[in-house]
Amino acid sequence: MKRVRCPRCDNYITFDESRYHTGDSLMFECDNCHKQFSIRIGVSRLSATQRDADRARQTEDEGFGSIEVVENVFGFRQSFALHEGDNVIGRYNKGDSVDIPIMTSDRSMDRRHCVITVRRGQDGSISYTLRDFPSLTGTFLFNRILGDREKALVEDGAIITLGATTIILKQHPD
Repeated sequence: MKRVRCPRCDNYITFDESRYHTGDSLMFECDNCHKQFSIRIGVSRLSATQRDADRARQTEDEGFGSIEVVENVFGFRQSFALHEGDNVIGRYNKGDSVDIPIMTSDRSMDRRHCVITVRRGQDGSISYTLRDFPSLTGTFLFNRILGDREKALVEDGAIITLGATTIILKQHPD
């Protein structure tokens, strides 16, 4: 299953991409705002320079690990590289500035839900700290809710739950 986002209201529309071929054009009408728009399967609107810049930025950030986001509703996956310092995680919303904007229809995730802080020690080791922003629904680490602004050390494979969305921390191999 693939999802497309309405360009007007950011509502998600899910469709089965296996029924179409690369290059096919599809028309959609948003159920929320009734905007009509089209997409072409397998074609990105990013310019080559934007794609190259995104890849370069991701390559730079890979040294600090990443998070794998699994939206529980459809099993939709996203990956985000972490950078040194505070990584603010939240639900994507036009105009908001968060370090990791998760594209989701999960309204139980706040726009600024939690923060993963990445630090490099003097010995070169990398440590990860999780804290709630604070959020309305809370941040769970292995099914234990963190208090407002409570900090917890997290390691590779840590399972973090934000609303109905699960995040798995992937530590970069040293």
